[in-house]
Amino acid sequence: MGTSIGYARVSTTDQDVGIQVAALKGAGCTVIRTEKKSGTTTGGRAELATILDFIQAGDVLVVTRIDRLARSIADLATIVRTLEGKGAALKATEQPIDTATAAGRAFLQMLGVFAEFETAIRKERQLEGIAQAKAAGVYTGRPASIPAEEVRALKAQGVGASAIAGKLGISRASVYRILGEAAPAGG
Repeated sequence: MGTSIGYARVSTTDQDVGIQVAALKGAGCTVIRTEKKSGTTTGGRAELATILDFIQAGDVLVVTRIDRLARSIADLATIVRTLEGKGAALKATEQPIDTATAAGRAFLQMLGVFAEFETAIRKERQLEGIAQAKAAGVYTGRPASIPAEEVRALKAQGVGASAIAGKLGISRASVYRILGEAAPAGG
C-alpha cells in the first residue's frame, strides 16, 4: 500500500484548515498539503498541482469532502483521470468516495450526475426568470456601450475600421460586428 496524502483547502485567508488537517491526520495521512485558494478551478493551486505531479501508483489522495478538491465536475473529472492514470486513488473521509472500489467510483459518478442536473435546473430557472422579467418590461439587459450610430456615420465618411476603433476606444471586432462585415483574414 502506498502513501496516504492529505489535501486541505479553504477559500479565503480568514478561514482555518485546522479541522480538515485534524481529520486527515485521523485518516492516516502521513503527508498533508494545505492551501487557501478558491476551488472553482485547479489553476493557481500550487499545492494540489504538486500532489498531482508527484503522486505514485498505490498512493491515495485523501480529502475531507470532494468540494475541498474541486467545485466543478469538469475539474473533478480531470483530477480523477490524472490520479487513475498514475495508478493512485481518491478518498473522502466524510463521503463514501473511494475510487479504489467499484462502489466508491459509482458514488462519485452519481454525485457528478446530480451536480450537473442541479446546474442545468438552476440555469433553466434563471432563463425563465429573465424571460418573465423581459415580458413584464422589467429586464432590458445591459445598455449598449458601443455607439453604433457613430460607427456607421464614420464608416459613411470613409473612415476605416482601425481608425474608427481607435477614435471610439473600441475593438476592431466590435466595429466589424456593428457594420455586419466579416473581419479581414489575418486580423
